[in-house]
Amino acid sequence: MMRLDRFLSESTELTRSQAKQALKRGEVSVDGEPVRSGALHVDDEQKVLWQGKAIARVGFRYLMMHKPEGVECSLKPTHYPSVLSLIEIEQPERLHPVGRLDVETSGLLLISDDGQWTHRVTTPNRDCLKRYRATLIEPMDEASAERVERRFGQGIALDGEEKPTKPATFQRLDDHDVVIGVTEGRYHQVRRMMTAVGYPLASLHREAIGPLELDPDLEPGECRHLRPEEIAAF
Repeated sequence: MMRLDRFLSESTELTRSQAKQALKRGEVSVDGEPVRSGALHVDDEQKVLWQGKAIARVGFRYLMMHKPEGVECSLKPTHYPSVLSLIEIEQPERLHPVGRLDVETSGLLLISDDGQWTHRVTTPNRDCLKRYRATLIEPMDEASAERVERRFGQGIALDGEEKPTKPATFQRLDDHDVVIGVTEGRYHQVRRMMTAVGYPLASLHREAIGPLELDPDLEPGECRHLRPEEIAAF
């Protein structure tokens, strides 16, 4: 069962507010009876019409993408193609990125049309850890890595923001490669944090979101549907 206004917004191009207006105008019927209240709950067996045309429930989609560099996560891209242009699937316009990666960042990107699931993944209250592998422009020795690790654990003050970042994790792999874990999603956060400690990045790649790691079989630009247990992990 699902509220009628939600059913309309998830099975048509209507937003939730537009669906409510369509109901008020008498454009929607359920099993042949006009309905003006979005609070009515409908199930898969009921016939819902909007402007005289039947609409079928569209099941939620959950995708994992290996995002390449050079594409935008915005639904209205400006200077680069949208990640959605890489997906061959019905009604791609109903999908949205679950969180974002900037144009220069590659790696794990989740995509769905389930707004509630998206909220569970991205809400700051859940402290969902995002793990990144980064390459430094300048080499970092072990002593500097210890200093950076302490600062990450304390929170980093970013330019233009009053509140420091939440504690984050930092691990040096070698002179140029590090692993960073953050539980927030501020604008260009990882790059800004590394610049703040004196080590700007040459490249950035997201390896994991919470318990979900990027499928090593996915090439840049490829995606696959999540398995039921992967969806349920959030």
